[in-house]
Amino acid sequence: MSVEHRVAVAVLVDGHRVLMCHRRADRTWYPDVWDFPGGHLEDGETAVDAARRECREELGIEVAAAHEELGRWVEGDEDITFVRLLSWDGTPRNVAPEEHDDLRWVTLAEALELTLADPRYPDLLRRVLVGPGV
Repeated sequence: MSVEHRVAVAVLVDGHRVLMCHRRADRTWYPDVWDFPGGHLEDGETAVDAARRECREELGIEVAAAHEELGRWVEGDEDITFVRLLSWDGTPRNVAPEEHDDLRWVTLAEALELTLADPRYPDLLRRVLVGPGV
């Protein structure tokens, strides 16, 4: 089976908090859930380039060169790469209201109370916010 959906996900971390976006209830894919900013890779883009572009388009920020790839999930027709962004210019704001109706910086405990887009997110959030092996 070929991968049809190559996606880059931006994980912005500020201390012990991570930025989550609430996807609008009328979205076709993953409606009414909390997710990370991101989207499909364009032709010729790397996951890091796509994460930077998506942050510009969805959050109105410019990501600096610093980043760390957190991992990749390949399942069925989806190939999702998670990129932790270590620095950026500007304050994240919702510049894509057609996609998200809320943005929120959350701690691990707060994130675990949300309806998340993927059941694997709690493990990813623990690793990012607390550390490996937790």
